[in-house]
Amino acid sequence: MIEATLFTDAGCPWAYSANPALRVLEWRFRDQLSWRLVMIGLREEASDAAVRTYDAERALARWQVFESRYGMPFAVEPKSRAAGTGRGCRAVVAAGQLEPGSEWRVFRALQIANFTGSVFLDDVESLREAVRRVEGVDADRIADAIDDPGIVAEYERQRAEARSAAGTPSEAQDKTTVSDGAVRYTAPSVLFARGDEVAHAGGWQPLLSYDTVLANFAPDLERAPAPESPEPLLAFFPGGLTTAEVALLLAEGSDPVPDREAAEAALSELVENGSATRLAVGSDAIWRHA
Repeated sequence: MIEATLFTDAGCPWAYSANPALRVLEWRFRDQLSWRLVMIGLREEASDAAVRTYDAERALARWQVFESRYGMPFAVEPKSRAAGTGRGCRAVVAAGQLEPGSEWRVFRALQIANFTGSVFLDDVESLREAVRRVEGVDADRIADAIDDPGIVAEYERQRAEARSAAGTPSEAQDKTTVSDGAVRYTAPSVLFARGDEVAHAGGWQPLLSYDTVLANFAPDLERAPAPESPEPLLAFFPGGLTTAEVALLLAEGSDPVPDREAAEAALSELVENGSATRLAVGSDAIWRHA
């Protein structure tokens, strides 16, 4: 068993764009990886400068660059203002403390809502509405706990852990930054640990980097092959997948070339025969097993 620690934040477009590669790791290595989520807390509140200089159209254009390059869905309309991410991070922490395991579903919901919708990660009521869309969690309980001392303390512990990257391979690769006076992991850094041994995949990395790290760190891991159709993927990921995630999951090899058009065609066929559903989000969709 290898513990995989993901340092991330729902407000980071790099972390959001890495989701296809992370889904491949989950599919390929299954329960040989035990995942742990650590919230970075990029910014508690939007700075005065960010608020003053915020340009909605420019922000949307930046997101569209991520979309065209990496394929995850983004909003088609700009947001009205800049936002901090601290409360969104604390909502994820609250989910993990109140309902262990649900933090992953809440985090994904906040990522998608942030980048494809109008949720603001620094507004409790906005977060409450986004979490309501997550099946099997108590959105009111999570939102009401965001400022509880115990939740804040755990969040601060995670922020400190994220700011312990000094002297690590991630820093050597220039995949860290200085934040609050400390060297911080950038999102979405992944640390793989087995016993006292730790391997780093700092910051945004392509799938090939993760594959290389794990091939050297744990060559004994068994690998599930890519399926021939999206149907097994939708069964394995009941929360649904984006087209970009399905495309990379269907591609073969350690450095695969995803075919989004072929993936979308195969997914649409599943919808037509009643095996899948399609929920439009932003510029793309979430596909789920029917």
